[in-house]
Amino acid sequence: MLLCFLLCIIPEDIKVNCQGFCGVTSKIGDTDWTVEEQYFSSTLSVADKGTLKQGDHIFPFKFLIPASIPTSFEGNYGKIMYRVRAFIDTSRFSKDYKTEKPFYLLSLLNLNDVPDIHGPSSSSVTKTFTYLLGAKTGTVVLKAQSDMKGYTPGQVIKLTTEIDNRSGKTTGTVVARLIQKVTYQTKKPTIDLRTLVQVEGTGVKADKQAEWKEQIIVPPLRQSSMADCGLINMEYFIQISLKSPVVSFLLPIHIGNISVDTMSAQLSRPPPQTPDPLYSSAKPAKLEHSSRYEPSSHNQGPRTTAPRPARRPAPKPVPRMRVSTSSPKAPPSYVESCISNT
Repeated sequence: MLLCFLLCIIPEDIKVNCQGFCGVTSKIGDTDWTVEEQYFSSTLSVADKGTLKQGDHIFPFKFLIPASIPTSFEGNYGKIMYRVRAFIDTSRFSKDYKTEKPFYLLSLLNLNDVPDIHGPSSSSVTKTFTYLLGAKTGTVVLKAQSDMKGYTPGQVIKLTTEIDNRSGKTTGTVVARLIQKVTYQTKKPTIDLRTLVQVEGTGVKADKQAEWKEQIIVPPLRQSSMADCGLINMEYFIQISLKSPVVSFLLPIHIGNISVDTMSAQLSRPPPQTPDPLYSSAKPAKLEHSSRYEPSSHNQGPRTTAPRPARRPAPKPVPRMRVSTSSPKAPPSYVESCISNT
């Protein structure tokens, strides 16, 4: 960074301060913070006492930013702010000068580092209700799931909702909302809820079942999980609800900067075991269970005598293994592989 001046002054000292902090309040839009949290504050002296002639004066400086600090944020009840401030201390009867410049800092969230991030987010609820002035009782079962638990801005959230209406009344519309929840930690925590995206589907007729599929494009959002901030917490949810009867639940999701690596998750799963095509008729099993697979020759009746083929030279002797008579008959190489795999 560079510091420039265009004045002719006599400074006592020129200082530059770099600061990062978080402040929260219980009043919306108030900057008189109830609680503050400082991440770093460093000050440099870039010029000693002397005279600055009229013209441009450039003073280069740099600061080392800590690695573990939260991303810049500005909400209704608090801020995470980073700024550089310059001060010129002049003589006793002269005016002091100061200026400041805020800057934005982004701390990336890799969704692959979030525990249990792979797989869908799902939930369900069963609601019993009365209708026709309490004369009848019905039940509705609401189930929903998202295709993943973590997304980045621009990705698509794929929702699948199942509604089982076990009543004689048509349900109200089904609604899906992407909700942001920000908690500001003061003596009495302040919670700020915002609906970012909302989509609706039709109701389900009496004694019917229906499946509703919808997609939500994730807008540009600040990432969830502010692990390095003790005063502000960010969470995201998909709220699934019915308007009538009134029933709802939340699907927690994460918003990050680096998307979930679905390919590595599939590779990490053990591949399904397939039998050797050369011995596809034989069922591989552990030897302690091999008595279940009796050789087919034991269950056959008397054999008819077939004409003998022409005699061939005897093959060279091959080492043979002793196996119990209840074991399946298979080539020695197959038996050896079963023993080694047991």
